[in-house]
Amino acid sequence: MSRIGNKPVPLPKGVQVAIGEQLIVEGPKGKLTVPIPEGITVRQEDSQLIFQRASERYAALHGLTRALAANAVQGVSAGFTRELDIVGIGYRADVKGRIVTFSLGYSHPIEMLLPDGVDVKIERQTHIIVSGADRQKVGQVAANIRSLRPPDPYKNKGIRYTGEVLRKKVGKTGAGGK
Repeated sequence: MSRIGNKPVPLPKGVQVAIGEQLIVEGPKGKLTVPIPEGITVRQEDSQLIFQRASERYAALHGLTRALAANAVQGVSAGFTRELDIVGIGYRADVKGRIVTFSLGYSHPIEMLLPDGVDVKIERQTHIIVSGADRQKVGQVAANIRSLRPPDPYKNKGIRYTGEVLRKKVGKTGAGGK
């Protein structure tokens, strides 16, 4: 039994929903679409979306569709953010328009073009805030930025999520044990 799929999705004020072959969610932050697979029905009662499945065969899709719709509703009303920190001497980032430029200790600066619907703010050249309405896009852009210079377990330098706990490893010691 899908417990997630049975929970209704509350619709905040200012969010409009159109139900058809796809669920179209519009709000102050943008417009998102959620595919509705066969076997799942969606209906709007008062200010809630209710998801039902035709049979037990669609149990996995039931919870998935409800979760995607809940993410879309939250995205167009409040939005999503991911925060990253750059740690290392001389490591920094700068944003100009839709292009983010990173100096991460390589012989060249790295430029990254931002997809539509995702915004980046940089505070103090070492704190990056990725925000947007689509949760998947925001998370993917943050993961791509982190992959440019993942945290080093020996020196703890690199790009990490804010609040990410890293385990520092001990390096080699000088003289070997003979």
